[in-house]
Amino acid sequence: MKLFNDMDMQLEEFVPIEPGKVKMYCCGPTVYNYIHVGNARPIIMFDVLRRYLEYRGYEVTYVQNFTDVDDKIIKRANEEGISSKEVAEKYIKEYWQDVTALGVRPATFHPKATETIGPIIKLVKTLIDKGYAYEVNGDVYYRTLKFKNYGALSHQPIDDLQSGARIDVNDVKEDPLDFALWKAAKPGEPSWNSPWGPGRPGWHIECSAMSNKLLGKTIDIHCGGSDLIFPHHENEIAQSEAANDAKFVNYWVHNGFINVDNKKMSKSLGNFFTVRDAAAAYGYDCIRMFMLMSHYRSPLNYSGEILMQAKAALERLSTAKDNLDFFVQNGADGPMQAAEAAAFEKMGVYREKFDAAMDDDLNTADAISAIFELVREINAAVNPNAHPTKALAEACRGLYLELSEVLGIPFIEKKDELTEEQLALFEARKAARKEKNWAESDRIRDELKAQGILVEDTPQGMKWKRA
Repeated sequence: MKLFNDMDMQLEEFVPIEPGKVKMYCCGPTVYNYIHVGNARPIIMFDVLRRYLEYRGYEVTYVQNFTDVDDKIIKRANEEGISSKEVAEKYIKEYWQDVTALGVRPATFHPKATETIGPIIKLVKTLIDKGYAYEVNGDVYYRTLKFKNYGALSHQPIDDLQSGARIDVNDVKEDPLDFALWKAAKPGEPSWNSPWGPGRPGWHIECSAMSNKLLGKTIDIHCGGSDLIFPHHENEIAQSEAANDAKFVNYWVHNGFINVDNKKMSKSLGNFFTVRDAAAAYGYDCIRMFMLMSHYRSPLNYSGEILMQAKAALERLSTAKDNLDFFVQNGADGPMQAAEAAAFEKMGVYREKFDAAMDDDLNTADAISAIFELVREINAAVNPNAHPTKALAEACRGLYLELSEVLGIPFIEKKDELTEEQLALFEARKAARKEKNWAESDRIRDELKAQGILVEDTPQGMKWKRA
């Protein structure tokens, strides 16, 4: 498997630190609002990376954090007249509602900044003791220029970074590039006791502390959105490597932006769509499919038209699953026929295509193409006219679902589409046909058709689909 490593700006063969095991960290949300569609992209795509690594046989320890103390959280708390903790807990709950509906599996660990204060303070103290940090009036800053490789991940010379740094008139930092590790308490803000007085952690330090606590000094993969490369991930490297005297990350993996009118979707620009609102319009299933249909590093344009394309693709895949489910129940008994066994054996080429696509820097777009090719072959082999065996249907279904599960393809379940009344009519028609009451059978078929349900009679039994 090859991944594009943003540190070296090239595709590299993935070789984990420990054979058979992967240590993976992904930056999670700052919980002061509902997640937007741009936030959902790394959440979904790195869920897929984790799934694929597990499919390949790796034992993955996956960490995704919650930033639950931050200037934005404090601002929202003041606006809503509640505590910062209440704001964070509220939006962590909303986060889980959205990502669960998006088919995202929980990480191995979901640490919170407020629950990692001890390791954060210990890390800051280590950086001060080693001369990489200094305290001023209760604030602690990192000496950026002391870290020789600063700028390596963002591929920016230190002089360019210095010239672009914001300079405050009242700035007490030794250099404009220095960044806060610990912030002295202000009235009304949450704070914790520390050797430098009451305060709270800066944004960057929490990820270094959490990663070190849960995964160790050096990890295999660190991922997140491209907007985090600088300064967040650059600062994580500086903190972690200075404190631990060890390489922090072997593979840096970042997803591309989601754009609206060719501009990055973001809360600061006000051009964002929350996942909750997008799901109300198109469904959570379509949002996930929308993400899977493009390579994770490519820019992705958000539009209703593309989401409808995702819906159409998902409906085709769901129909294929429904077809297999039907023949698993209603196919002929007995072992696969020789021709069926030969046809199924040939389908192995689509697993090879799928694996090759995913091995090529997690190319989900090509992986989905391989699944659609597999569906075409399955439909040719498993259909009413072919009189397939249950054994063939089960084998095809197993392969199809195994590959689909890697991507977390959110199949649309047909049972959820029929009302109780329609299901009752469907069963009543089955009974009428069994009793050879053709007039009643035709009447029920016409009644279902009037409701947009088309019934098909096959040698294996009744099937239905939307008109």
